[in-house]
Amino acid sequence: MSYFNVRVYGLLINDSNEVLISDEQSGGRTFSKFPGGGLELGEGLIDALKREFMEECNAEIEVLSHLYTTDFYEQSSFNDSQILSIYYLVKASHPLLLSFKTNLFDFDEGALQSFRWISLDVLKTDDVTFKTDKTAIELLLKQINP
Repeated sequence: MSYFNVRVYGLLINDSNEVLISDEQSGGRTFSKFPGGGLELGEGLIDALKREFMEECNAEIEVLSHLYTTDFYEQSSFNDSQILSIYYLVKASHPLLLSFKTNLFDFDEGALQSFRWISLDVLKTDDVTFKTDKTAIELLLKQINP
């Protein structure tokens, strides 16, 4: 049985013009993506994104604008679902109290997630794993460098 898997992600850009990337390990693989995750039944997109940022980053965010919604077919890397991803530009309500890494997949003992800032000057599609995230980066870069 196939089904839709609705995901919502936030591109958080700091005052130094860097975007937050989440390195994660799940289902036996490692990947880099934007903070965010799955929509729960009965939840709106904005509420889901705010919940995901609280769960992943312990951070309150403000949603600034919609950036992109998947406009092509994407099969999940983890199950039989079809992925539908929605991306928003967001800003943190307060400075993030996270331990930031500089190296890819630099997980603390027992952790399966770490965070890095990547300057928009050097950001490229290869900095993330999934096709929809790569598309969001292309659109973001077009917005800031028309």
